[in-house]
Amino acid sequence: MSATHAPESSGQPALVLTVDEATAVLRVGRDKIYDLIRSGALPSYTEGRARRIPVESARAYVQNKLKESA
Repeated sequence: MSATHAPESSGQPALVLTVDEATAVLRVGRDKIYDLIRSGALPSYTEGRARRIPVESARAYVQNKLKESA
C-alpha cells in the first residue's frame, strides 16, 4: 500500500494520513475509520484537533485483515 493519495508537498512520501485520506487508501467510510480507531484496530493520534493515522498503522491493519481471512 502506498500513500499516493496523501499530499506530498516536500516530495517525500507521507508518514501520516488524515481520516479522509485513510478512507481513500483503505476504501472504507469515515464511520468505519472512526470505529477502527475506537476499537484500537487502527492506531492514531491527535495533532491539535485533527486526527492522524500513521501509514504504518494502515499497513498493519491490512496485514491483520489478510491473516484473519487466511
